[in-house]
Amino acid sequence: MSAPVDDALLRPLLTSAGVAALAVLGTLPVGLPLAWLLARRRFRGKSLVETVVALPLVLPPVVTGYLLLLLMGRNTVVGGWLHRTFGLELMFTPTAAALAAAVVSFPLLVRTLRVSIEGVDSRLEQASRTLGAGPLTTFRHVTLPLCRNGVVAALVLAFARALGEFGATLVVAGTLPGGRTTAPVAVYRALMSGDPSRAVPLVVALVLLALVAMLISERLVHPRDRAPGPADGGATS
Repeated sequence: MSAPVDDALLRPLLTSAGVAALAVLGTLPVGLPLAWLLARRRFRGKSLVETVVALPLVLPPVVTGYLLLLLMGRNTVVGGWLHRTFGLELMFTPTAAALAAAVVSFPLLVRTLRVSIEGVDSRLEQASRTLGAGPLTTFRHVTLPLCRNGVVAALVLAFARALGEFGATLVVAGTLPGGRTTAPVAVYRALMSGDPSRAVPLVVALVLLALVAMLISERLVHPRDRAPGPADGGATS
């Protein structure tokens, strides 16, 4: 009995972990410069960019998945061009699952990165520029090291959100090749099978992973939020 239970628990979790990792790694190169742009620059249309970036936070995930299907399906403009040009079939593949997870986790990634960058003293960046460093050098050697905790927190939160993505993934990916499913989809199918007890181990695992992710991100973003001790000048007995 233990082997099937372990397989039913581990396979969806590992599939979700792979999808989430691909989603986060794929969005970081876009999310980091975008977060810096929103944090440090004023430009026409900024409010519109902020709105579009945040849109997946308020859209029902199923709607997000449907929009992805309209955009990336084989018979659509983008999806059809990718298929004709590169032979790529995105929908109902692991890539589609990663794309759905990336879209829904992207706003959380950008918001956390933006807050972290805004927390860096801009005078330090200005000092670097006056010493002859360019924008990219200043970002790499001043801004990024000072907000590294926020970057890690953003990655952890985005990974956790991507790990738990369900609605959009169900629409664009469903069951992956080899009969694999992500953990949230496996929970849904266990509930629909008439045997809800099959979902319990996955539910417990997903809740624990979410709690760990939140604890890590809070500790990284607010490292000083702890009880004062003797080293902090707290009262001693």
